[in-house]
Amino acid sequence: MIITVFPGQGSQTPGFLEPWLELDGARDLLDAYASDAEVDLVAAGTRWDADRIRDTDIAQPLIVAASLLSYGALRAAAGDAPDGVAGHSVGEIAALVAAEVIPAEIGMRLVGLRGRAMAQAAALQQTGMSAVLGGDRDAVLALLDELALTPANHNGAGQIVAAGALDALSELSAHPVAGSRVIPLQVAGAFHTSYMAPAVDALRAAAADVSASAPTVALWTNRDGSRVTDGRVALDLLVDQVSSPVRWDLCMESFADAGVTGIIELAPAGTLTGLAKRALRGVPTVAVKTPDDLAAAAALLTGGDA
Repeated sequence: MIITVFPGQGSQTPGFLEPWLELDGARDLLDAYASDAEVDLVAAGTRWDADRIRDTDIAQPLIVAASLLSYGALRAAAGDAPDGVAGHSVGEIAALVAAEVIPAEIGMRLVGLRGRAMAQAAALQQTGMSAVLGGDRDAVLALLDELALTPANHNGAGQIVAAGALDALSELSAHPVAGSRVIPLQVAGAFHTSYMAPAVDALRAAAADVSASAPTVALWTNRDGSRVTDGRVALDLLVDQVSSPVRWDLCMESFADAGVTGIIELAPAGTLTGLAKRALRGVPTVAVKTPDDLAAAAALLTGGDA
């Protein structure tokens, strides 16, 4: 079973879309996505600096657009579809599009609204996120509970992302669990926590009238790593995910249970294949960062040689 995975916020770097614009039709596709999301994606992915593309309302549409562009290029290169898909955080929108639960234009409209709504929710209070690497898992979770922090991302491979008030995150950095490292993340708020409740309401209203189809390939949810076979359920879970923890650790356990034989991460790639190399040892991975990576990804997808 070959699975394609779609990254979440934090994976983008300035200019990363430049090589993708050399593909036939890429600029026109990005212009269409930009109209749907209400973000100048070409400018964001080629000219804007790191601080600007890190803004939530820019980062989310930019990441999903890049994922969909690279996914389409992979499908064209391989002439085949993967056996399953999953997305981390905002990457779930790209995963639903890849599974044909919703069309791309709806996905881009939803991600544009999601980014704006989460940015507005984040502006209401001073919050943030920090990655906790290593340490005893139970001890880490106990400390987060003591500090009133939320384990917002259970990423597996010994990584948990804590989210909440900035003073509590500072306390976590000052007095971490033995054997752990705390790395503050450059994000605008406490995503996947109750602080994002206003964004959930906005996204739910927008998704209410969206028609959702049954997935055409295996689709896993961040909520608990389970496989979702009903399109409406998948869309509702995507909405609720904005204020609930991302359980990527459980997704990877489900990949293993399903007999995964390869993982391809779409652009802007690197983070999820890094986690898979540690949590799913021995499973071949390809990170599609530029069009130069498409041949290796297509070979993995079809079982051929790059």
